[in-house]
Amino acid sequence: MAMTQRQALEILAQHRGTHIVITTMGAVGIWPEFSDQPLDFAYMPSAMGHGASLGLGLALAQNRHGVVVVSGDGSLLMNLGCLATLAAHPADLYLVVLDNGLYEVTGGQPTPGAGRVDFAALARAAGIQRTYHFATAESWRAGAAEALSGPGPVLIWLSIEGRRGQKTPQPPRPMAEQIQRLRSALGLVPG
Repeated sequence: MAMTQRQALEILAQHRGTHIVITTMGAVGIWPEFSDQPLDFAYMPSAMGHGASLGLGLALAQNRHGVVVVSGDGSLLMNLGCLATLAAHPADLYLVVLDNGLYEVTGGQPTPGAGRVDFAALARAAGIQRTYHFATAESWRAGAAEALSGPGPVLIWLSIEGRRGQKTPQPPRPMAEQIQRLRSALGLVPG
């Protein structure tokens, strides 16, 4: 049985430890059901594919917390160059790719190469040494602790069921409030 997005995120929440978690696109609407703490950041920009860059900046700027970025396959395909950037600037960043073969919240169109793209191979070709692929909730549950520990960068590719007819979710809080909560959680003084 295929893993659902909800199962994938629930397992992530159980194993995230003290990592900062940045959710993007479809995950923004589900993540608050499993975690609502200051180290959670719902990133909903108008440009898809830039969550990994934000996460890398956070991971490089502080070393107390690893950073998990939850991205869709469509978002990663729009910014494949981020894989080479992550490899060139090692940090404790864990890029979780939810691969449903769809641009889920922008109309449900199939992504290019849906079902044929090997995200782990792309990451390794870009220089990311640690990659994981989980296609079932059981395998993700068994491997999550290992995948979300140790040095980064790490690519974690989760094959999940597609959901058509989804609308773009709204972040649980306004961006300014999210930024203030995260800055406070990281012990940063407002600028």
